[in-house]
Amino acid sequence: MKAYIIKKYTKDGLQLADVPMPKAGDNDVLVEVHSASLNLLDSKIKKGEFKLLLPYKFPLILGHDVAGIVTQVGKKVSKFKVGDEVYSRVQDFRIGTFAEYIAINESDVALKPKNLTMEESASIPLVALTAWQALVENANLKKGQKVFIQAGSGGVGTIAIQLAKYFGATVATTASTKSFELLKSLGADVVIDYKTQDFETMLKDYDVVLNSQDNKTLEKSISILKPGGKVISISGPPTPEFANEIGLPWYLKIVLSLLSLGIRKKAKKQHVDFFFLFMRANGSQLDKITQLIEADVIKPVIDKIYTFEQTPDALKYVESGRAKGKVVIKVK
Repeated sequence: MKAYIIKKYTKDGLQLADVPMPKAGDNDVLVEVHSASLNLLDSKIKKGEFKLLLPYKFPLILGHDVAGIVTQVGKKVSKFKVGDEVYSRVQDFRIGTFAEYIAINESDVALKPKNLTMEESASIPLVALTAWQALVENANLKKGQKVFIQAGSGGVGTIAIQLAKYFGATVATTASTKSFELLKSLGADVVIDYKTQDFETMLKDYDVVLNSQDNKTLEKSISILKPGGKVISISGPPTPEFANEIGLPWYLKIVLSLLSLGIRKKAKKQHVDFFFLFMRANGSQLDKITQLIEADVIKPVIDKIYTFEQTPDALKYVESGRAKGKVVIKVK
């Protein structure tokens, strides 16, 4: 089959190659890829930014999000059958959706929302699961709470705003002025121009912050929280708890502990909780997200759709930081 690979960590583009078809294990479904979406995570992995946490083997096919059709099921698979239209954010060490086929553990798969196209479905899993794990699983967001979601026009931001509004929260976000209309249509109550305004002087007594920016922004975010509030960061720095969770060796636990020490101290001083989230694949959570999509609570926001042949260009566009919502490739 055709797939886009990297042979080593690199800042260069992806290479199109002929690779063997994946084999479906007993608990796997083999999916014919109809569409895949791109995430900044793909770029970071390509450049080796996560090589200590996720030591991949080469050649490596990138891609975390997929929508497609089940063409084969393993003998222990019970939830899916050949012909099912599905979507998934695949497990970290089983990535490879920039390809014509992929084998996925059935526990990471959900039936595709009936009201979405393959392209729209592929745009959803990673960003929606990130928003769900941050706001629902971790922050336990409740009606009447106030949440600050940074970079509202990004992939995670566009879904997180809709999810937070569904749970009855007041939502503040940052963006450039050209995105204001979009973000208000998604439900944002307070939209701040990050180029000319300082959110830390405009927001106070917030319950939750979803941080996706740099450490400087993270530090400012702590100051807008009320005592007992929570800042959940998807952009780092990783914590010792995270190191334990993924079973890193002791010396890496020390490194992560030192990396996050300043932020953890600052959070403790302000009586707020700091949590680093590295989202994970989860088919049952995706089922719940599907229900919200089919009830028109969450709508995908897609910036551009590229052909499979344009995958390297699509990744460059994601890396440019200009995308509003998601960037998708149409494989079939």
